[in-house]
Amino acid sequence: MLVVRLSMTRVEQHKMIHDLRGYQARMSRDDRAAFDVLLQRDKDDEDLDVPSLKKLEDLYARYAKRKSKEEIEARWKKMTGRA
Repeated sequence: MLVVRLSMTRVEQHKMIHDLRGYQARMSRDDRAAFDVLLQRDKDDEDLDVPSLKKLEDLYARYAKRKSKEEIEARWKKMTGRA
């Protein structure tokens, strides 16, 4: 679970929004609408307020899941047929 930090830097916000761009097609209609607002605010170089930061972190936790090295290696072995 991610904890909302009030002191998230602008670079961290931009990176999270950039990472979420690849997941736009998978988002629900409500999540997509919220992400579009965040994306527009990022393009306009606006700072995000606390509710927007919370929404950004919720979207990031829901869609941009990080895989462990073991999971990645297991998938690679399965794809290449190496056991």
